Amino acid sequence: MNDANFNNLLTLALSEDLGDTGDVTSRAIFDDSQTITAILKSKDSGVLAGLPFFGQVFRKVNQDIVVEEMKTDGDELEPGDIVAKLSGSVASILEAERTAINFLSFMSGIATITAEHIKAANDKGQVLILDTRKTLPGYRTLSKYAVSKGGGKNHRMGLYDMVMIKDNHADAAGGITSAVQKVRDKWGTLYRIEVECRNLEEVKEALDCAVDVIMLDNMTARETAEAVALRKGSVEFEASGNMDLEKIRRYNNTGVDYISIGKLTHSVTAFDFSLVME
Repeated sequence: MNDANFNNLLTLALSEDLGDTGDVTSRAIFDDSQTITAILKSKDSGVLAGLPFFGQVFRKVNQDIVVEEMKTDGDELEPGDIVAKLSGSVASILEAERTAINFLSFMSGIATITAEHIKAANDKGQVLILDTRKTLPGYRTLSKYAVSKGGGKNHRMGLYDMVMIKDNHADAAGGITSAVQKVRDKWGTLYRIEVECRNLEEVKEALDCAVDVIMLDNMTARETAEAVALRKGSVEFEASGNMDLEKIRRYNNTGVDYISIGKLTHSVTAFDFSLVME
C-alpha cells in the first residue's frame, strides 16, 4: 500500500495512544537502557495479514527495535504459532505494542474471513470474491490489502478509478441508457463501466448498452441464473446483496463471475495475538 497513507494513519494512531507524554507507566518503571526480547504468538486460527505494518509501528516509536518476521502475510496460522520476535528497549516495545497489534489483528481478521468465503466459493465453482467500499474511513488501503492476502480480489479503490452506475444515478438520469450515454460522452472509453440492476428488464437494458460489468443487486439465485443466461459478448456479472457463506454456496453455481461482500471489511472480527516478554 501507499507508505504515505499508512504513515499518516500510524502517526494518528500513536498520537491517540501516547499523547504528549508517552507511556507514563512504562517510562516510570524502565529507562532507555533496559532491553528485552519479546515473542508475538497467534492465539487464533486463520490467515495472517499486516505483519510488515506491525514492524513499522515499532520502528516508528524507536528505530533501534529489531523485528524478525517468522511468518509471511498470507500464511495460515494456528494457536501457538510464533509470528515474530522483537528485541530492543522494553519501554519502547511496550509503547508500540497495542497500536501494532491493533493493526495486525484488524488486517488478519479481514484476511481470515476472506479466506473462509473463498473456500465456500470454491466448493462448487470458481467465482471470484470481491471486496467493496464499505471500509472504515482512512483504512481502505489496509483493508483491501488484507482482502488480497486472504485470496480475495479488490474491486474499485474509490469513486475515481471505475464508473459504477448505481440505482440512484440511473433514476436521477432518467434511466440506465441515459446514464451510460452521459458517462461515455464525458469519459469515452477511459473507464470500465459497471451498472447496478434490480431486475431482468434493467439487465436487458444494460446489455443493450454494452457495459463491462452488470451487478445483480439482491436478486435471488434463480433470478441471477436467468440474468446470466442473457449474457452478451464479454460482459461480466457480479452478484451482490448481504452475501454470507451459505448464500455463496448457492450463488456460485449461477454462472456469475464475481460475488461482492461488504462484510469482509465492514464487520471485522479481530484476530487474537499476544506479545510475550522473555
